[in-house]
Amino acid sequence: MTPAGPITTHRLPNGLRVVMASDPRVPIIGLAMTYLVGSADEEAGRTGFAHLFEHMMFQGSANVGKTEHLTALEAVGGDADATTGWDTTVYTDVVPSHQLPLALWLEADRLATLHEAISQETLDNQRDVVKNERQAAIENVPYGDAEDELFALAFGDGHPYAHSVNGVMSDLDAATLPEVLAFFEAWYRPSNAVISLVGDFEPEPTLELVERYFGPIPGGALPPRAVPHSDGGDRRRTTVAEDVPVPKLFLGCVIQPFGTDEWATADFVVDLLTGGSASRLQRRLVRELRLADDIAALAYPLTAGNALVEIDVEVAEDVEPAEAEAALFAELDRLASEPPNEEELARIRLRRETERAGTMEIASERAERIGMYAALLDEPQRYGQEAARDRVITADTVAALAAGPLSAPNRVALWYLPSGE
Repeated sequence: MTPAGPITTHRLPNGLRVVMASDPRVPIIGLAMTYLVGSADEEAGRTGFAHLFEHMMFQGSANVGKTEHLTALEAVGGDADATTGWDTTVYTDVVPSHQLPLALWLEADRLATLHEAISQETLDNQRDVVKNERQAAIENVPYGDAEDELFALAFGDGHPYAHSVNGVMSDLDAATLPEVLAFFEAWYRPSNAVISLVGDFEPEPTLELVERYFGPIPGGALPPRAVPHSDGGDRRRTTVAEDVPVPKLFLGCVIQPFGTDEWATADFVVDLLTGGSASRLQRRLVRELRLADDIAALAYPLTAGNALVEIDVEVAEDVEPAEAEAALFAELDRLASEPPNEEELARIRLRRETERAGTMEIASERAERIGMYAALLDEPQRYGQEAARDRVITADTVAALAAGPLSAPNRVALWYLPSGE
């Protein structure tokens, strides 16, 4: 799915990148503010700041009261959301097209003046919110810390991806107001941001609006981004005994970063292996051998030196974990010797294109995706080219990935076993 109009890019004198894709089919506009700061940019002992600011950005600015960003948008039929990752923090707004000035003003005001409204009370309150969120989503659910553990295992000590996006409790407790303000002032600058707009607007007057609201905000120099300090750990396997319902394997393979051909092939192979009941691992491990109840996989779009493929296998009842692991490894090895034929490749291409068409009908998700390409790769025009990139993936490129990055020497295995097993 591609936008109805072309994707245009502009850069304001203060460094803000503006990416626009006009689409008049529905009278709404999706806006994404993508800041090039995530957990990978945090200093040792000061983790969790990126995620903390995902919350702090909704706590008021010089001209907007606490939580009024969201309520102002909801009052005109809009909405807002935010998410923190390893490389970026993204804020999305959806508004009726005639309310775009409101969304732009709200985003510009908190970028320019949030630091004026941050207080010790706000910090304490949102620190508690983030800590409670970590407890609810990670510490108090089965396998909740598996992603954190797998990243630490795969990337090794010192790598910017080796610590949790959500931060460490002790680091959040130790955070001071001056440190938090310094983090905001260092990273939340127009020169470190992309604003992407998708929907029912005229490009020229919209660019004038962006310039009016964001142009006066100073750009400024940026601190250096994270540089990997390690290519991976020495450990290849870790077993965690916890109160979990069934054994579950989290397998990781380090690959080349997002934007490379290798990453694109890995993202395709993830669907080949686990996308739907006809996929290789679902068919073999779940339906034929009945060794697993569920299988999922993901290629993380990471850019600091490397990325990661994760494959999760929930072991079926009364099945030995070693048997399930051996079957999984056998299927990954078979992918190198028996790569997909053209029929299988065509099926995966169609499946992926259908899923993209459904997802990208949503203006805010298109804006977020375009913003990701612009922020991480400086190539917003990649949006809409995913199907063409899929078509250049062949049996040979899949086999090469299986024989290289997905092969046994490059796998790290994280097992969660019920306590006592």
